[in-house]
Amino acid sequence: MCKVTDRRTKADFAYRIKDLLPVYYLNAAKATIVMDNLNTHNPSSLYEAFEPVEAKSLLDRCDLHYTPKHGSWLNLAEIEFSDLQRQCLERRLPDQEMLREEIAAWEDGRNAQQVTVHWRFTMADAWIRLKRLYLSIKN
Repeated sequence: MCKVTDRRTKADFAYRIKDLLPVYYLNAAKATIVMDNLNTHNPSSLYEAFEPVEAKSLLDRCDLHYTPKHGSWLNLAEIEFSDLQRQCLERRLPDQEMLREEIAAWEDGRNAQQVTVHWRFTMADAWIRLKRLYLSIKN
């Protein structure tokens, strides 16, 4: 779910979280939210945008996870952004309204296709490639 905003402020982030919970996670006790390490993406953003009681209520419904710099979650997001760039943003768009329309069409298509990522890195591969990271037992 993409949203076009004028800036990337803490308030923009806080209101996006507030918008997500009742629409996409209405009946969920907790929503797992995976996000990058942008300085506006942190719990303090909600406390700056809302009264403490409301901010805490929103945070209690969130299970926040930050992507590691070299982790698979970050790769998933980068794959989506790459696809968005190639299919939608490779040309100049005249205004924000056109950008919103293009992104909405792209997002609807991706959701309709139920696109997934198929990882090729298996546990057996991990044992071979990351052998140096595992503890070795010596007799």
